[in-house]
Amino acid sequence: MHRPTDDRAERVDSVNRADGIDGVASHHVAEGDTAARADMPEMPQMAIIMENTLSAIALRSLLSDMVPGIEVVCYRSLEEYREASPVVAHHFVSAEIAFRNPDLFKSIMRRTIVITEGSASPFRLTGYRTIDATMSEKEIVRAILQIHSSGHPASYAPHTHAEGCNAAKQSDTQLSLREKEVLALVVKGYINKEIADRLNISLATVIFHRNNISLKLNTRSIGRLTIYAVLNNIVALSEI
Repeated sequence: MHRPTDDRAERVDSVNRADGIDGVASHHVAEGDTAARADMPEMPQMAIIMENTLSAIALRSLLSDMVPGIEVVCYRSLEEYREASPVVAHHFVSAEIAFRNPDLFKSIMRRTIVITEGSASPFRLTGYRTIDATMSEKEIVRAILQIHSSGHPASYAPHTHAEGCNAAKQSDTQLSLREKEVLALVVKGYINKEIADRLNISLATVIFHRNNISLKLNTRSIGRLTIYAVLNNIVALSEI
């Protein structure tokens, strides 16, 4: 089995203490600070090790939305991953690859999430955290968010260097109070007419607010809207 160098092993060891999937975000520095970058060790990444390229790309997109300051890299095989020998904060691994390499992934179980298709009982009983790839987008987002928050208090909100770089643009993407109310009901599963009734506004007004929300957040995906709502304390994870 390929072994990292001693120096790399020490860096991997330091990452091993993080339980939440953004546990290494605080190590980032401003992009312009080249001197600091030169002295810093290689930044840990999130590794997706899956043979199904489409599934890997979809998962990478969701993870990138959740933690924009961390690089998410897809590997089509364990051999490709070993050849790259990256420093990894968390591994998202297909059930088949995890099953074929039990010794490797048991040794890094705290940093491994197994992607299953259907029943995950054998992996869960072994102690792995799992995500069922056959679930709906909303259910997958919920599972990722649960993993994301597992090592942090409920009020935790991730902060990365990307936020600092975009601070000047925050006013452009901030939602109004009414838009937050609409968004909360959308991610809870209410349809437009139900939202109009609950907020005592017209159907046209609901549609207007939903369009504004999509424009500001640059997405109409319920999954991505859910990620935004949870990470910005608009809804609690238990409410969706």
